[in-house]
Amino acid sequence: QVQLVESGGGLVQPGGSLRLSCAASGSIFSINRMGWYRQAPGKQRELVAHITRARRTNYADSVKGRFAISRDNAKNTVYLEMNSLKPEDTAVYYCNAFVASDSANWADYWGQGTQVIVSS
Repeated sequence: QVQLVESGGGLVQPGGSLRLSCAASGSIFSINRMGWYRQAPGKQRELVAHITRARRTNYADSVKGRFAISRDNAKNTVYLEMNSLKPEDTAVYYCNAFVASDSANWADYWGQGTQVIVSS
Protein backbone atom coordinates (compact mmCIF):
# COMPACT_ATOMS: atom_id res chain seq x y z
CA GLN A 1 0.00 0.00 0.00
CA VAL A 2 3.03 2.23 0.44
CA GLN A 3 5.41 2.48 -2.43
CA LEU A 4 8.86 3.99 -2.57
CA VAL A 5 9.91 5.04 -6.03
CA GLU A 6 13.58 5.75 -6.57
CA SER A 7 15.32 7.60 -9.32
CA GLY A 8 18.73 9.00 -10.12
CA GLY A 9 20.97 5.98 -10.15
CA GLY A 10 23.38 5.29 -12.92
CA LEU A 11 26.97 5.33 -14.02
CA VAL A 12 29.28 8.09 -12.90
CA GLN A 13 33.00 8.67 -13.02
CA PRO A 14 35.12 8.78 -9.88
CA GLY A 15 34.98 12.24 -8.39
CA GLY A 16 31.62 12.87 -9.94
CA SER A 17 28.25 13.51 -8.39
CA LEU A 18 24.89 11.89 -8.43
CA ARG A 19 21.58 12.73 -6.83
CA LEU A 20 19.17 10.03 -5.79
CA SER A 21 15.52 10.68 -5.11
CA CYS A 22 12.91 8.55 -3.45
CA ALA A 23 9.27 9.48 -3.27
CA ALA A 24 6.84 7.68 -1.03
CA SER A 25 3.28 7.32 -2.14
CA GLY A 26 0.16 5.41 -1.23
CA SER A 27 -1.57 5.17 2.10
CA ILE A 28 0.57 7.47 4.20
CA PHE A 29 -0.41 8.95 7.50
CA SER A 30 3.06 9.98 8.54
CA ILE A 31 6.68 9.24 7.75
CA ASN A 32 9.28 9.30 10.45
CA ARG A 33 12.78 8.24 9.53
CA MET A 34 13.81 8.01 5.91
CA GLY A 35 17.13 6.82 4.72
CA TRP A 36 19.39 5.23 2.22
CA TYR A 37 21.14 1.91 2.46
CA ARG A 38 23.47 0.27 0.04
CA GLN A 39 24.72 -3.18 -0.71
CA ALA A 40 27.91 -3.72 -2.62
CA PRO A 41 28.79 -7.05 -4.21
CA GLY A 42 29.90 -9.51 -1.57
CA LYS A 43 29.02 -7.19 1.29
CA GLN A 44 26.15 -6.80 3.68
CA ARG A 45 23.65 -4.04 3.33
CA GLU A 46 24.78 -1.00 5.23
CA LEU A 47 23.32 2.29 6.28
CA VAL A 48 24.46 5.21 4.18
CA ALA A 49 22.46 7.98 5.76
CA HIS A 50 19.15 8.63 7.38
CA ILE A 51 17.11 11.64 8.28
CA THR A 52 14.28 12.17 10.70
CA ARG A 53 11.16 14.16 10.05
CA ALA A 54 12.77 16.99 11.98
CA ARG A 55 15.73 16.72 9.61
CA ARG A 56 18.24 15.34 12.05
CA THR A 57 20.75 13.38 10.06
CA ASN A 58 23.18 10.56 10.49
CA TYR A 59 25.84 9.35 8.07
CA ALA A 60 28.08 6.41 7.70
CA ASP A 61 31.67 7.38 8.38
CA SER A 62 32.61 6.41 4.86
CA VAL A 63 30.39 9.06 3.32
CA LYS A 64 30.63 11.90 5.80
CA GLY A 65 31.56 15.12 4.10
CA ARG A 66 30.73 13.72 0.68
CA PHE A 67 27.06 12.82 0.83
CA ALA A 68 24.13 14.89 1.96
CA ILE A 69 20.70 13.60 2.78
CA SER A 70 17.66 15.82 2.73
CA ARG A 71 13.91 15.51 2.58
CA ASP A 72 10.84 17.33 1.46
CA ASN A 73 8.09 16.42 3.86
CA ALA A 74 5.40 17.96 1.70
CA LYS A 75 6.43 15.67 -1.14
CA ASN A 76 7.22 12.64 1.02
CA THR A 77 10.54 12.56 -0.72
CA VAL A 78 14.07 11.92 0.45
CA TYR A 79 17.17 12.80 -1.49
CA LEU A 80 20.76 11.73 -1.39
CA GLU A 81 23.29 14.06 -2.92
CA MET A 82 26.46 12.12 -3.55
CA ASN A 83 29.63 14.01 -4.29
CA SER A 84 33.26 13.05 -4.75
CA LEU A 85 32.15 9.56 -5.61
CA LYS A 86 34.60 6.72 -5.28
CA PRO A 87 34.63 3.28 -6.86
CA GLU A 88 33.89 1.82 -3.44
CA ASP A 89 30.58 3.66 -3.49
CA THR A 90 29.45 1.28 -6.19
CA ALA A 91 26.43 -0.55 -4.87
CA VAL A 92 22.74 -1.01 -5.13
CA TYR A 93 21.19 1.80 -3.16
CA TYR A 94 17.92 1.20 -1.36
CA CYS A 95 15.52 3.78 -0.11
CA ASN A 96 13.98 3.11 3.27
CA ALA A 97 11.16 4.77 5.13
CA PHE A 98 9.40 4.11 8.39
CA VAL A 99 5.82 4.86 7.53
CA ALA A 100 2.54 4.97 9.38
CA SER A 101 -0.38 4.00 7.19
CA ASP A 102 -2.64 5.17 9.99
CA SER A 103 -2.07 6.63 13.42
CA ALA A 104 -1.14 3.30 15.00
CA ASN A 105 0.35 1.12 12.29
CA TRP A 106 4.00 1.68 11.47
CA ALA A 107 6.10 -0.39 9.16
CA ASP A 108 9.40 -0.32 7.34
CA TYR A 109 9.20 0.08 3.60
CA TRP A 110 11.89 -0.33 1.00
CA GLY A 111 12.44 0.83 -2.50
CA GLN A 112 13.31 -1.52 -5.29
CA GLY A 113 16.95 -0.51 -5.28
CA THR A 114 18.84 1.54 -7.80
CA GLN A 115 22.27 0.74 -9.12
CA VAL A 116 25.08 3.22 -8.69
CA ILE A 117 28.28 2.41 -10.52
CA VAL A 118 31.33 4.57 -10.01
CA SER A 119 33.85 3.70 -12.64
CA SER A 120 36.06 5.15 -15.32
